[in-house]
Amino acid sequence: MDTLLAECDVRRQRRGGPGGQHRNKVSTAVVLEHRPTGLKAEANERRSQAENQREAVRRLRVRLAVDVRSSQVSPEPSDLWLSRVQDGKLAVNPGHDDFPALLAEALDVVQAAEYDVTVAARQLKVSTSQLMRFLQDEPVAWAGVNAARRQLGLRGLH
Repeated sequence: MDTLLAECDVRRQRRGGPGGQHRNKVSTAVVLEHRPTGLKAEANERRSQAENQREAVRRLRVRLAVDVRSSQVSPEPSDLWLSRVQDGKLAVNPGHDDFPALLAEALDVVQAAEYDVTVAARQLKVSTSQLMRFLQDEPVAWAGVNAARRQLGLRGLH
């Protein structure tokens, strides 16, 4: 988290909304802008600035996973990925700290497989349905995969 924060401009702001009488008296909202990519993420749901910062970092990690692709894809899944796969089933909750890294890896492999999710699933050592369910856990990623497939003349996934 500290490495990612070092690459960000951090703004603290006041925001309206739920949270009680002290909500508008302190700057609890956190807005992060990742300098290398220009991507932004913010959080203001909580009354604690520290909690909002953690949530903003999590959202930025997901944005980076969805929007930034690696040009070098390993032919074998990472140790992190393999630690989450048992008997061809992927076990990870979208709220878990590992989710953004796993999502980035899956999207890199899907892109390298020219959006053929069956080929990508085979490389990631999971079933096609498991990979599709995993990608659906992040609606922006799912929409991006479908948009790329349509651009390539492939039918959308459902």
